[in-house]
Amino acid sequence: VQLQASGGGLVPVGGSLRLSCAASGRYFSRNDMAWYRQVPGKQREAVAVVNVDGRTNYADSVKGRFTISINYAENTMYLQMNSLKSEDTGVYYCNAAWRPDPWGQGTQVTVSS
Repeated sequence: VQLQASGGGLVPVGGSLRLSCAASGRYFSRNDMAWYRQVPGKQREAVAVVNVDGRTNYADSVKGRFTISINYAENTMYLQMNSLKSEDTGVYYCNAAWRPDPWGQGTQVTVSS
């Protein structure tokens, strides 16, 4: 399974974006899911995780600003990103949380100051 993230773009500091990731409902119900961010020169890091039981966890850098959710009716996972900062710039990927499948195409988020 290769999940494709979408919804990135260029936004000003303080702006908002919502990223999307489509998969089967069975995939979401069987896997803890995460949104990852990769910045050039750094390792890919998980910024938000949602467990199969609905619990969520966030990296300290995005806590209070990002919200991860899954809409099972739409078979889509979202990452709502508010109050964006320049350091949020990067390529965002969606994948299973603890044992990622092969990486699909990410989506570029650029926050301009």
